[in-house]
Amino acid sequence: MLTLPAFIVAIALLIAIHEYGHYRMALACGVRVLRFSLGFGKPIYQWKIKNSDTEFVLSLFPIGGYVKMLDEREAPVAPELRHLAFNTQSLGRRAAIVAAGPLANLGLAVVLYACVNWLGVESAAPVLSHPAAQTLASQAGIVGGERVLRAGMAGQEAQDVASFEALRWQLTRASLQAQDLQLVVQRAGSSIEREVTLPLSGLAQPELDLAMFAHIGIVGPFSRPLIGKIMADGAAERAGLQEGDEVLSVNAQAVVDGQQLRQWIRQSGTQGTNAPQTWQVLRQGQQISLQVQPALVQEAGVSIGRISAYVGANPEMVMVSYGLWDGVSQAVVKTWDVSVLTLKMMGKMLTGQASVKNISGPLTIADYAGKSASLGLTQYLIFLALISVSLGVLNLLPLPVLDGGHLMYYLWEGVTSKPVSEAWMMRLQQFGIAVLMIMMSIAMFNDISRLFAS
Repeated sequence: MLTLPAFIVAIALLIAIHEYGHYRMALACGVRVLRFSLGFGKPIYQWKIKNSDTEFVLSLFPIGGYVKMLDEREAPVAPELRHLAFNTQSLGRRAAIVAAGPLANLGLAVVLYACVNWLGVESAAPVLSHPAAQTLASQAGIVGGERVLRAGMAGQEAQDVASFEALRWQLTRASLQAQDLQLVVQRAGSSIEREVTLPLSGLAQPELDLAMFAHIGIVGPFSRPLIGKIMADGAAERAGLQEGDEVLSVNAQAVVDGQQLRQWIRQSGTQGTNAPQTWQVLRQGQQISLQVQPALVQEAGVSIGRISAYVGANPEMVMVSYGLWDGVSQAVVKTWDVSVLTLKMMGKMLTGQASVKNISGPLTIADYAGKSASLGLTQYLIFLALISVSLGVLNLLPLPVLDGGHLMYYLWEGVTSKPVSEAWMMRLQQFGIAVLMIMMSIAMFNDISRLFAS
């Protein structure tokens, strides 16, 4: 229900801010702006502001937009108006006008992240769940229930970890930079801190998906192994499990948390047997022994076990918020970190060190827009900030047809004191269009693949 309106609002806002950056800088540099258009194609609504030379337009196709300026390369300009034309401006002013669009998107991201920091975000506490065997977390000595206090890449100062989402961000950064991540953890009820190191430098071609976190062994936050809602005629009901039961052990092996219990239930289907399991549960202060036989079902061609009940309590939640100036400074740091991470990801995909499956298209973006909006205002603002950073960074790439490509032309002009020739500009534009078409094709293929996979 929310997907389409959330996507439209996101695209309209990000494009409007981008084009407004070009528009305001053009006016500041003394350039006449003839048209400010949201969308392409036939105008469906247009208006003018009093004492303004600019025609504002809403066009038929809403994806994209443009700012049309007075320019001798596009149409004849009267001699008395030449000083208002874009092409007659100094190199510095032309570069500033072109750069203003992407920078406006980055500025918007700072504002959005600051708003999130001021409003506060309710997030899961940074308490670790039990890692699966043979994962990096398990090999590092994590057993589950540890609270992460600080985290940092090797050789860098560790930062306080306020939430599980902040921990995931640290894991993502370290994985893409092929750096080991050091965690300072503390067991519940203990004042003793210890340091563990996750060897993320050995990850091969990381993809930002659940499989990467599963390989690391940190998938979700700690949750007590409680039984939730039970479905009718399922394995849980047949075994006599009740909502609120806390599972203490399975076949005499102690259960640490809900994540571990879910893994054991699923793995019962891959072990080739359907033997009943002996569960010890705590019910209203009394320990009870039950025989539970998970049902075998097929999922993506693999046999897994299910008990037809919700497993695991809600994790501990914390409210993360900042004051006025701390909120702004944290927003600037977050925008910078996301920008750098985006560039590094693009570089890794270009060199084959990361999979192009990480490229997302409009279908995935629309899906995330709807999901984030359904989770509340702050989650939607975080989504908008992330997309705004991506749009800003993408447009600053030195690729012809993008703003960064024009800045590349101006750099050449500044070094050689002469503009790029028309012939070369035409060749570069064709190359840029071809690269963009390839990227869009990959993005759409990834979108469709994710759609069918779900």
